[in-house]
Amino acid sequence: MQEITKHFVVCHVDAPGQQVGASQFPQGYQFPSMEQLAAMLPSVVQHFGFKYVIGIGVGAGAYVLAKFGLIFPDLVEGLVLMNIDPNGKGWIDWAATKLSGLTSTLPDTVLSHLFSQEELANNTELVQSYRQQIGNVVNQANLQLFWNMYNSRRDLDINRPGTVPNAKTLRCPVMLVVGDNAPAEDGVVECNSKLDPGTTTFLKMADSGGLPQVTQPGKLTEAFKYFLQGMGYIAYLKDRRLSGGAVPSASMTRLARSRTASLTSASSVDGSRPQACTHSESSEGLGQVNHTMEVSC
Repeated sequence: MQEITKHFVVCHVDAPGQQVGASQFPQGYQFPSMEQLAAMLPSVVQHFGFKYVIGIGVGAGAYVLAKFGLIFPDLVEGLVLMNIDPNGKGWIDWAATKLSGLTSTLPDTVLSHLFSQEELANNTELVQSYRQQIGNVVNQANLQLFWNMYNSRRDLDINRPGTVPNAKTLRCPVMLVVGDNAPAEDGVVECNSKLDPGTTTFLKMADSGGLPQVTQPGKLTEAFKYFLQGMGYIAYLKDRRLSGGAVPSASMTRLARSRTASLTSASSVDGSRPQACTHSESSEGLGQVNHTMEVSC
């Protein structure tokens, strides 16, 4: 990711009380709903002076960023949503979650949300690492509040344009990502069916399990580069034969074009993406700087 991150500002946002070393919330604390978490993000954007962001979210973070994109479309230039579930929990799901909470520890419950059954059965080093991290690094009482609120979420309330009157959907380019046999696979597939196919890229990654950003970072990075190209950012590499030296890292350059123009993306369905023009500052003459927000769970 270096050729991308060195030209972008990366801002990581933790949900309240989920950061390392967080103090336990007082008794009776009301954890924010997913909608309220989304409504908090503009203050982060304004604090750093960002005009808009490219959001990268995983799981609950993906749901929050999707809400953010629906409520504040002018602040979002693009979204990468991994393992998103656009549906609220029904009564059967709610009962199953309650039963699971009675028979399993919180770390095991969260692990079943992150990893496929095969990964859990094999108890890979990655699963063990996450079990240790969830059980020992994050405050358990705070995590329980976050988990309960995520499982109380409502439907994302999006529909593909033209399928229902006054359909609401994400206006920005979106890349949906899920691993094969991941717990979130059905939810991501359904989310894809509700978004505009002209601005949505759906990436189902083989041999990646529940967390493709961890197990297949190289492939996901390549897809992210294509996604950025589709939004008007493109990597230029100097030719070794022309420069006479080693090939330098690619610089991300924003293509200047009008609000109504579009650029074909190698990973898009039909390649056409309407895109707003940018007003970012340049970075040492190498390209334009924009901003990335990451919300993980």
